[in-house]
Amino acid sequence: MTAPAKAFICGCKGLEFDVAERDFISRHRPWGLILFKRNVGDRVQLKALTTSFRELVGRPDAPVLIDQEGGRVQRMGPPHWEAYPAAAKFGALPLPLDERAALARLNAQVMAADLYEVGITIDCLPVLDVPAPGSHAIVGDRAYGDDPVSVAALGRAVCEGMMAGGVLPVVKHIPGHGRAKADSHLELPRVKALKNDLETIDFAPFKSLNDMPLGMTAHVVYEAIDPERAGTISPVVVEEIIRREIGFSGLLMSDDLSMKALSGSFAERARAVFAAGVDLALHCNGDLEEGEAVAQASPELSGASLERAKKALALLERPLVPLDLVDARAKIHLMLAGAS
Repeated sequence: MTAPAKAFICGCKGLEFDVAERDFISRHRPWGLILFKRNVGDRVQLKALTTSFRELVGRPDAPVLIDQEGGRVQRMGPPHWEAYPAAAKFGALPLPLDERAALARLNAQVMAADLYEVGITIDCLPVLDVPAPGSHAIVGDRAYGDDPVSVAALGRAVCEGMMAGGVLPVVKHIPGHGRAKADSHLELPRVKALKNDLETIDFAPFKSLNDMPLGMTAHVVYEAIDPERAGTISPVVVEEIIRREIGFSGLLMSDDLSMKALSGSFAERARAVFAAGVDLALHCNGDLEEGEAVAQASPELSGASLERAKKALALLERPLVPLDLVDARAKIHLMLAGAS
């Protein structure tokens, strides 16, 4: 019988697992693996890496994740994969919203084909953050627009395209990173906006997509909600805002625990994530000393979290929608070129 997964997602250092990483993964059985540019060589190498992870944890459906948004956040790129446009390109097209959404959906389905081919089953997109004037550029052109209606419409189209291609999307960064005036990779952003403004703008795209299977939290303090703790480690944000007000019922993962927005030891960070009600702890950088602390602090995936995970992965059993990739890529390039 397969041993249960632990409630965390790990990274790794290179193009293949070394002896220490193989031991770590086999012992701790993380729910998933997340990949970055440092882990990406070519198709053969990447398929071997994802296959190896599943063999080590003993689960053929063990998730492998990546941040493949397009633009400046693209882990798989030339020369083996094409460079995809940033989200803002679709938001800025001089077309009706439904036509922009159709093109964003097609682009996502084409990206999903790249991922599916090498065994990647979850893509950490779309970014549903709505950038505010004066906010940090960390969101910038990763956003699909500057109004919640456009962001929600294009974000849903991207989710649909991904799932049509056999890959699950992750809505991020719930409940909203768009007002942050600092990069949470480097420091803890504090948002002073009134709760009503947050509800009207920031939360709105997430509420519109609260039926999506997976979500990722924001390392942001919302002073009107919980002035002491970042959303990722705030039971108030997770339970009252994300779960109840926004109504998100999917599997919820933290943003990366190694980001400098969080403080304390890695065990303390992981425990705070679970105490807040988040389902999965995400640790990205592949540092095994940090990873060991996260793994030790992570429980086995069980209860409501396990049910949410099962429900999400069950969506991967849906048949893929056939797609002529050559024709689809040509259409995307033609539409984007004509609008530039």
